[in-house]
Amino acid sequence: MVQANAASGMAVDDECKLKFQELKAKRSYRFIVFKIEQQQVVIDKIGGPTETYDDFQASLPADECRYAVYDFDFTTAENCQKSKIYFIAWSPEVSRVRMKMVYASSKDRFKRELDGIQVELQATDPSEMSLDIVKGRAL
Repeated sequence: MVQANAASGMAVDDECKLKFQELKAKRSYRFIVFKIEQQQVVIDKIGGPTETYDDFQASLPADECRYAVYDFDFTTAENCQKSKIYFIAWSPEVSRVRMKMVYASSKDRFKRELDGIQVELQATDPSEMSLDIVKGRAL
C-alpha cells in the first residue's frame, strides 16, 4: 500500500519503511539509496552489511538527486563502539532544476517516515559528504 502526501503529492512505498526498519533493528544493511519515481519514493539500491562508505558513495549517481540512509559505525574517544543512522539528501549541482525542487520539497515528509534518523547531511558534491565530515558529525 502506498500513502500519498497531500502537500507534495509524493507517496512513499512501504518497502522503503520496511527495509529501513531492518537496517535500524537488525542491521541487515549498511545503506539504502532511495529515488523518486512516478510520484513515489522507492528503493534504488541496497548495500549489504560488509559494504564500505566508498561503496555507498559510488552508488549515488553523479547527475541525479537521491535520498539515502547510512548506518555509520565509529569508535568514541572513550573507545566505545557506536553507530548512528545518517539521512543524506544528495542533490548534485548538475542535476536538473526540476528534480532538485521535487527532492527538496519532499525531503522532510519522507524523512518523517523513517523513524530513527540521528544525523542529517545535505550534499551537492562528494566533498560535502566525505568520510571526515561524516565522522565529525558522529561525535
